[in-house]
Amino acid sequence: MQFGIFSVGDVTTDPTTDRTPTEHERIKAMVAIALKAEEVGLDVFATGEHHNPPFVPSSPTTMLGYIAAKTERLILSTATTLITTNDPVKIAEDFAMLQHLADGRVDLMLGRGNTGPVYPWFGQDIRQGIPLAIENYSLLHKLWHEDVVDWEGRFRTPLQGFTSTPRPLDGVAPFVWHGSIRSPEIAEQAAYYGDGFFANNIFWPKEHFMRLIHLYRQRYAHYGHGTAEQAVVGLGGQVFMRKNSQDAVREFRPYFDVAPVYGHGPSLEEFMAETPLTVGSPQQVIDKTLEFRDYFGDYQRQLFLMDHAGLPLKTVLEQLDILGEEVVPVLRKEFAKDRPAEVPDGPTHAARVPATA
Repeated sequence: MQFGIFSVGDVTTDPTTDRTPTEHERIKAMVAIALKAEEVGLDVFATGEHHNPPFVPSSPTTMLGYIAAKTERLILSTATTLITTNDPVKIAEDFAMLQHLADGRVDLMLGRGNTGPVYPWFGQDIRQGIPLAIENYSLLHKLWHEDVVDWEGRFRTPLQGFTSTPRPLDGVAPFVWHGSIRSPEIAEQAAYYGDGFFANNIFWPKEHFMRLIHLYRQRYAHYGHGTAEQAVVGLGGQVFMRKNSQDAVREFRPYFDVAPVYGHGPSLEEFMAETPLTVGSPQQVIDKTLEFRDYFGDYQRQLFLMDHAGLPLKTVLEQLDILGEEVVPVLRKEFAKDRPAEVPDGPTHAARVPATA
């Protein structure tokens, strides 16, 4: 199991102080959070990609390259790379370059994003979202796995005898996760290529994601990549912790109530009952996270959202200390119990190189 955190990079006013961080402060805070993740023993840091206020991570590879230079072990990923509005050639080249700079500690999560206006900003039609995702990834996969590419599709100019540079490190492309919160077509796509499927189950009830993950597992086996149990699954989650659950709820409630995504909607208690959000003690986080295996089967990567809704950097760093010292060590131990030998570990570059030799 790999454990880590992901950030959407929102710039949100702290409701308890009415202070809004600057973009500069928020970008620097994301870097500090990534460095703290490695310090406390986490495996992965992932950043979203957004091109509109109130978000700052418009250039994930720039940020991850900077973090790569300051870390030694952390796997650097995206929580969304927009496969629909980014040119596949540029994705292929940017992430291969990052892969070399980070000595292989790179993967990426492809998605369509949740900001509709981004499509016309980059010259695309949102009504073609699914076809764009399918065609663009087909090209990206080809660019990474073939040295010379001829290509013709619906959404971009043809390629003739094209080679993207640099080539993937050690001849092994970055591992790809296909992220989705709603689309069976994306689960199908992940299964077809034998890639990972990341279900960012932070907003909806577990039953919805159980259906998506079951579909992915069954189709993964159908395409001959292994058994359904060997499919590579990642999950999202949200937590806020204090030693006493009452203190956690009291401190987090004002942030939840006005959060840009789910504020002014269901109560904190309703949201915790219906989604993976856990606000309470470290033991409560452990107990609820361990339940994920009962619903979704053994899986490979668990990422937590912790730095959103205006929470100050000091508080987020405290949360990471709790996660690294009190929660993840227990989760590693418990998830390892009775884990079938045929279930693969979380993907790493080092582990994948011998498999292709």
